[in-house]
Amino acid sequence: MNSLRQFIDKIKPNFEKGGKFEKLGSTFGAFETFAFVPNEVTKKGSHIRDAVDMKRTIIVVVLALIPALLFGMWNVGYQHALSVGDTSPICDTIWQNFWYGFLRVLPIIVVTYVVGLAIEFTYAQIRGHAVNEGFLATGLLIPLIVPVTIPLWQVALATAFAVVIGKEVFGGTGMNFMNPALVARAFLFFAYPTCMSGDKVWINDAGDAISGATPLGEIMVGNMPSPSVMDMFWGIIPGSIGETSIPAILIGAALLLITGVASWRIMLSIVLGATAVGLLVNAIGGNAYMELPFYYHFLMGGFAFGCVFMATDPVTAAQTNKGKWIYGFLIGAFAVIIRVFNPAYPEGMMLAILLMNVFAPLIDYYVVDANIRARKKRMQVSK
Repeated sequence: MNSLRQFIDKIKPNFEKGGKFEKLGSTFGAFETFAFVPNEVTKKGSHIRDAVDMKRTIIVVVLALIPALLFGMWNVGYQHALSVGDTSPICDTIWQNFWYGFLRVLPIIVVTYVVGLAIEFTYAQIRGHAVNEGFLATGLLIPLIVPVTIPLWQVALATAFAVVIGKEVFGGTGMNFMNPALVARAFLFFAYPTCMSGDKVWINDAGDAISGATPLGEIMVGNMPSPSVMDMFWGIIPGSIGETSIPAILIGAALLLITGVASWRIMLSIVLGATAVGLLVNAIGGNAYMELPFYYHFLMGGFAFGCVFMATDPVTAAQTNKGKWIYGFLIGAFAVIIRVFNPAYPEGMMLAILLMNVFAPLIDYYVVDANIRARKKRMQVSK
């Protein structure tokens, strides 16, 4: 590392003001700060000295996503093997399935990072500011919430849309009001619905041995989910690459909570909101979704993944503690409401989170306003 540090220090003057490659200063700075901790501090305004900067926060998110990514790669291979009639014991085909999935998922990840980082670097150069690390997490989130069969050109287009329209037009990392990864998924769903839903998109090179329907898809046509509760819990079902395995997601949740990167209030309130509405519609009944045991909602679709990794995004979520409870509860409630009352769109978690991303600032506003009015009343009483 010392030799790398010396090499960077040697060429650094070329990228500073007045240097030969001054215009590429932002690009050089991005690579330098990725390898080493910046040696600069803030020079104006109030600030908090803390060892946890944006880079460390984003790296924690990336590490938390690794279990879901690894399991997703294996499950891609496993679902393909089942579809072509391979019923070998899971323990005998772990590496074959993982390797098959790795080769199918890796191109999606590469395309996402190449397109997204290219746009990020371009905007940084145009604006003359440093490249932020936010896309390191977004670039891994996008591949995990799409089907493995998604065409790569659609991944590139959705990534570009998410970075430009979902983030950069609002000022870049920290200024966006909606989660960029969910913006990419919403773009794909509404622009290319046949590539994001149905029975044919969840299993790569599927054979005829099994159906490619997800549990939510089976309920949409009036059937109860064919996988058992344990199969849905472990994640050995068709679905988006990183959204099926609850244990893998919970490992990531534990890391985010231990490090303080994600809010436990949001996660818990989402579960409470979904439980409340789930029990309510169970009592009412009316269709297959409404009669579904409430805890099934936690195991199907992108509920768990969205609860842990999407809704807790500190940029787009509510900031006040009371606001986090309201924000999370409404996400869980709306996710179930969309599922049970809109059979044409059984996966309601994405829309619920995007909807509450829009209302998060308003929730915080009224929470703060209520606190101010309460303090004024206490002051008047004390006088």
